[in-house]
Amino acid sequence: MSIAENQQAVLDELGLFQDWQERYEYVISLGKKLPPMDDALKTEDRLIKGCQSQVWLDATAEDGKVRYAADSDSVITKGMIALFVRVLDDQPADAILTADLGFIDQTGLKEHLAPTRANALNLMATQMKQRALELAGK
Repeated sequence: MSIAENQQAVLDELGLFQDWQERYEYVISLGKKLPPMDDALKTEDRLIKGCQSQVWLDATAEDGKVRYAADSDSVITKGMIALFVRVLDDQPADAILTADLGFIDQTGLKEHLAPTRANALNLMATQMKQRALELAGK
């Protein structure tokens, strides 16, 4: 599936829930389903700077596509990074670099999170694009 299709699938799933609490629980469940990240990858250089919680992000290139691994010490933050991994994982770097990640605004997450956590969404998106750019240059 393309990035746009992945984004629409996330929005469709979130649209099934009637209230913010249900959406919040869904995002947490996405984090719980995120494949475990090897502890050896949880290094300072993989931390997303500026997030209230610790969020680690790793990216590798496989068969011309970017593969992401991520983790957090906070369940909601782990769910938030899981949203981005779900949308961007296994996509070509050039598609990631040109992707409009405005879908995150359509999720309604930012309105229901503390400002520092809402800002973390922007930091995550930026870092995922940055890692794709680094891999594209190799």
